[in-house]
Amino acid sequence: MQNTSFYSKIIAGTMTWGSWGKRLSTREIIDLMNYCLELGISSFDHADIYGDYGTESDFGKAFAQCGIKRSDIQLITKCGIQMINHRKNKVAHYQYDSAYITWSVEQSLKNLQTDYVDLLLLHRPSPLMQPDEIAEAIQNLLADGKIKKFGVSNFTPPQIEMLEMVLPVEANQVEFSLTHDDPMYDGTFNDCIANKRMAMSWSPLGTYFREENQQNSRIKLVIDGLKEKYDVDESQLLLAFILKHPVGIYPVVGTATKDRLKASMQAVNINLDLQDWFKLLEASKGEPIP
Repeated sequence: MQNTSFYSKIIAGTMTWGSWGKRLSTREIIDLMNYCLELGISSFDHADIYGDYGTESDFGKAFAQCGIKRSDIQLITKCGIQMINHRKNKVAHYQYDSAYITWSVEQSLKNLQTDYVDLLLLHRPSPLMQPDEIAEAIQNLLADGKIKKFGVSNFTPPQIEMLEMVLPVEANQVEFSLTHDDPMYDGTFNDCIANKRMAMSWSPLGTYFREENQQNSRIKLVIDGLKEKYDVDESQLLLAFILKHPVGIYPVVGTATKDRLKASMQAVNINLDLQDWFKLLEASKGEPIP
């Protein structure tokens, strides 16, 4: 199915590049894009909603001025979430009719100042999804070259199976980390392996740096014992944990900080010992592995 070698092993998530985070200037985005490429990060993850529907435009303005060849990067974006208090929406909802998907992609192309996106994802599943409606839009977008590949985000295996009655699904981007490991147990990663579907993880560091709780305290004790052994930091061990999974996860690293991007790329070279991987898992679970 998906030729995942096409993407960089670490994907740069742009959610915090704009008004939802660092509010990077055009010059700063150009600088960060070039730095990513120097590191070997060539894939950039977007969604139409990021920055209150503004981050794609911020990135596109920088891309138009940066001199980077379009063929040297991969652009991923998502559609489907309709945010409240935007576009005259009175309630937050999902929209996946054919006309809307087509309009949304064309809007993203305009914002990103490109002729195509490498991978389009449906951002979240809707209870009102109609596979034929979705397929109509996606097949036309593929035929017109406006998208190269199609996938989903936050979908369950049964939801993907429903879509695949009419349309191949090449990727699934889900929340996965040491502190949120549901995809290892709910069939999500089994589905990706069985169907050669690209697996991406958003929030790959989980809650480790954001929350003080018993789970993270247990994990910290194990990590503190492993940092010297592998000569790495905490975030690199958290990434190494998810990178060891046989599904071949592509972490979407949501940072606009150069040092963190560099550390993330270095994590690709860490090969956790089997028992160290299970020590981390045991710490997350808070009980011995059965």
